[in-house]
Amino acid sequence: MAPPLAAAIRRPHLSYFRRLLWSHHLRLSTSHSPSDQSDFEPDPDHPIPPPHSIDGDGELASFVHRISSAASSASSRKDALSLLLSSSSSSTTGPSPAPASPALLVRALWELRRDPDAAALAVRYGDKSSAVDGADGVGAGLQPPPAEAWHLAVWAAGKARRFDLAWAVVRRMRRCGVLTRRAMVILMERYAAANEVNKAIKTFDVMEKFKVEVDQTAFYSLLRALCKSKNIEDAEELLLLRKKFFRLTAEGFNIILDGWCNVITDVAEAKRVWREMSNYCITPDGISYTLMVSCFSIVGNLFDALRVYDEMKKRGWTPGIGVYNSLVYVLTRENCMTDAHNIFSKLIYEGLQPNVETYNNMIIPLCESCKLDEARMVMESMILKGIVPTISTYHAFLKQEGIDESLKLLRKMKEVGFGPKSDTFLMLLDKFFLLNESGNALRVWNEMRKYDISPARSHYMTVVQGLVKHGCMPRALEYYDEMKENGFASDTQLEKEFKTFLLANRDHWRGGSKYNIIPQRSKHFARRSRMQ
Repeated sequence: MAPPLAAAIRRPHLSYFRRLLWSHHLRLSTSHSPSDQSDFEPDPDHPIPPPHSIDGDGELASFVHRISSAASSASSRKDALSLLLSSSSSSTTGPSPAPASPALLVRALWELRRDPDAAALAVRYGDKSSAVDGADGVGAGLQPPPAEAWHLAVWAAGKARRFDLAWAVVRRMRRCGVLTRRAMVILMERYAAANEVNKAIKTFDVMEKFKVEVDQTAFYSLLRALCKSKNIEDAEELLLLRKKFFRLTAEGFNIILDGWCNVITDVAEAKRVWREMSNYCITPDGISYTLMVSCFSIVGNLFDALRVYDEMKKRGWTPGIGVYNSLVYVLTRENCMTDAHNIFSKLIYEGLQPNVETYNNMIIPLCESCKLDEARMVMESMILKGIVPTISTYHAFLKQEGIDESLKLLRKMKEVGFGPKSDTFLMLLDKFFLLNESGNALRVWNEMRKYDISPARSHYMTVVQGLVKHGCMPRALEYYDEMKENGFASDTQLEKEFKTFLLANRDHWRGGSKYNIIPQRSKHFARRSRMQ
């Protein structure tokens, strides 16, 4: 009997057009995620505490409410801080609210991450409270805000592109003598994510002025931030321009190589950087070879992937799990299934163990090729070995399923605790509109609300543009109105199309949309027109 997870994935309704849904830029063994994640979610490389539910935590909820209320009601940051301090120090009707502990402050900052003003106020209040209590002898043992709290405040402000506020927090850290290199790096990362390359570089250049150590590690952090935001050419130019101050190393070139291999997969540029390393007498290391194997595998270049793998071993570098995962992907993609399965034996022989990515790198190309039965067998083997599928595993099958099987799989994902997430529904909306199945796309939209997923602007735009493309203008207007009512920005091109439609159909369509800006003729006027 098949495992319950595999049994949930039935034989799909196959279509040639579904093959068009797959992107051939799969990221294998990469250390990078999207350069600027949505919904103010944390960067993977930023040490943010795990999210806590505010429900059921009265102390956390009370503190967050106090901070938010002060930030919204006061006319200035100074007044908001005074209001909080006065409420903590004086209370005639009962015990005054206790200042936040370091742990509570960090958790509160996570809850306030979408409100940079409130986040900055919280960390300032924590700092002031510890200073006042220490001077008055009250609340002995109250510690100042930890580094994580300051970092969160800088990150939240930079994520919202409130760089004035981010710098205010940094300057406060400097005055308190707690400024860290990580805070400056976060600021550089946020500038890079906002495509402010020059300001990211200037932030690095003023680190010494702020008495923060400037060394090769900090320089490489700047290069990684630039590459992560797809400003790879700027990062490479900076690497070579500053070679007198920061010597060229394999590590530095690997940052650039990673950008061309995994952030933007450009084989020609990756080869050029590889040659550039030789020109500067830099010997590639194991990471360099791993990146090149990954790059060739992503684009399906089996010959060069195996060639670099052989050269890596000849040079004395031991391939890691990332190299073998890349080979599994490219061998499966090129239909060399026997060799792909042999990689699993090779892994064990080398003292390694296949992980979830190893199996996903076989499942994903099988699904790309519409070989769902083989993909199911791989997943069954994966589950039997105790390896739990990830959301990427589910997405591989969802991209091929029809609407009924997709909805069943969404339910299964929720049962086992792997989504579905916001990008799961965005992928399905894109898929069904691409397949000219707008009705099924709207079924997915309705299903999304059942999973407590709040539509983002990208969801609304996908639905509106899909409906417009399929000629469902009145329905598209309804979703567009809803998008605007929920506070999302409008789209100039769509508004032009809607106005053109309204002008052309003023006598035939009486939609209730607020964008129906064409005046309707009264019944009396219409009657007179018919009598004439």
